[in-house]
Amino acid sequence: MNGGPSGFNNAPVTKSFVIACALFTVFFGIRGHSFKLGLSYQDIFRKLSIWKLITSVFAFSSTPELTFGLYLLYYFRVFERQIGSNKYSVFILFSIMVSFLFEVMALAILKDPTANLLTSGPYGLIFASFIPFYFDIPVSTWFRIFGVRFSNKSFIYLAGLQLLLSSWKRSLLPGICGILAGSLYRLNVFRIRRAKFPKFIASFFSRLSCPSMGNPPTAPARNLSGNVPSYTTRQVEAKNLSIYCCTFSHRAAR
Repeated sequence: MNGGPSGFNNAPVTKSFVIACALFTVFFGIRGHSFKLGLSYQDIFRKLSIWKLITSVFAFSSTPELTFGLYLLYYFRVFERQIGSNKYSVFILFSIMVSFLFEVMALAILKDPTANLLTSGPYGLIFASFIPFYFDIPVSTWFRIFGVRFSNKSFIYLAGLQLLLSSWKRSLLPGICGILAGSLYRLNVFRIRRAKFPKFIASFFSRLSCPSMGNPPTAPARNLSGNVPSYTTRQVEAKNLSIYCCTFSHRAAR
């Protein structure tokens, strides 16, 4: 299932984030520290480990998690194309921070100093993205494989389920926290969907991810009031995405 035109065109923030996740995972994997990156009660409340807080946002703990995680991050670049890099940066920061707060609350409730309860990786962002994916990406077609009925969105859900259960309880808890964070963003808590970063931050990511390109990525189309449309109002984007999904689905059904 495709998320629109291939590549990271008009998605510089997603490109930077995907590259960072891959580099952090490979670096700590080579050094054999992948399974030490998960957060525990002791890391938060006993001996605050700043480096773990940072690396746990980017580095996955295993190769299968990296594969499915990067695939989902790459697919969800469609949302950056819909709302623009600036607002998508806000979505990333909000999802990571809010899901982390929920994780800290869960660790405080469980109070198990001996267990490494949370796996590492951008689970908050990935599973927060499933909220707009569920509500705003339409089902364009249904098809059957070996008698089982699937939609054009089924493979994304299956990839998410695989990632959610990859480390069982250690990955299940961060995934649920991410879904809660995405729900709060969807409900527009504190009017977060109107928030924007200063323009120089978005342009920094554009230059960082596309240093050889002379022209910045094309800005998303604006409506008559001058505001970037929200997920639900971008019908043209949804229609284009449905065409790509339909093409893939027909090929898979053959």
